[in-house]
Amino acid sequence: MSEAPLPGRVRAHVLVPFAIITLIWSSTWLVIRDQLGVVPAGWSVTYRFVAATIAMFLYAASTRTSLRVPRDCWWLILLVGLAQFVLNFNLVYHAEAYVTSGLVAVVFALLIVPNAVLARIFLGQGLSRPFMLGSLVALIGIGLLFAHELKLDGADNSAVFKGIGFTLIGVLSASAANVAQATERARSLPIATLVAWSMLLGTIADGMIAWVTAGPPVFEWRFGYVAGMLYLGVIASALAFLLYYRIIREIGAARAAYSSVIIPVIAMTLSTVFEGYRWSVTAAFGAALTLAGLIVALIARRPSR
Repeated sequence: MSEAPLPGRVRAHVLVPFAIITLIWSSTWLVIRDQLGVVPAGWSVTYRFVAATIAMFLYAASTRTSLRVPRDCWWLILLVGLAQFVLNFNLVYHAEAYVTSGLVAVVFALLIVPNAVLARIFLGQGLSRPFMLGSLVALIGIGLLFAHELKLDGADNSAVFKGIGFTLIGVLSASAANVAQATERARSLPIATLVAWSMLLGTIADGMIAWVTAGPPVFEWRFGYVAGMLYLGVIASALAFLLYYRIIREIGAARAAYSSVIIPVIAMTLSTVFEGYRWSVTAAFGAALTLAGLIVALIARRPSR
């Protein structure tokens, strides 16, 4: 079974939120890096989702969204909370202690693969040949960007691989959450309800893990840290996940994950400006292939453009 064409109505109201989350998440990698240092990574994750959880419950209240959850849906909420808002983010924050924010974003673009595979297995969503071809081309481009980064680090490649390992496990965790929230049972819940409760459970778990691994809470009252934490919590988490999960329900986990293919190119550009990332012919060719793969997958079938 191949991917079903997207109706014009769906394409129209998916494009804007897709662009918004892509731009938001492209900048988060750099902001996360500034959150590391004085405050242990675990506590930075916890503070981020304290802000995100408060924002989500306020949104649910302002839109009069019911927060009631059937008993048989709590396991899904717990799964999304632990996979997305605990494992995924704790691993990503730790990864950025070893590698540049741009490289973490590049590795995270692999999200398209487990999203597509798990959606095929658990949701019965087919994959068209153009989609698979585009994915392959994009992944080759990502591989070239990765190869360039390894050359730059030379003797520190062990740290790079450690960072990549953390990121890959984070990718699998995020993918599990993406597909879990797209199941029929999860779809019976309003997105705001699912995200709010998942974030709350995830935040509690984040705090427990941070306390066990890093000790009592530590906070940095520097303006940049506080502003970054609020941006990551309210904009990059509450708003972005509300939009992202809505997109997954509209167009499927595989197509929605293509935001993670565009994001690394923008993130690498930001790394060039703020982290001194140095481009090479290999890296530039890799970025071009990544975009080419995206274009092939999204417009090869005219109805899906």
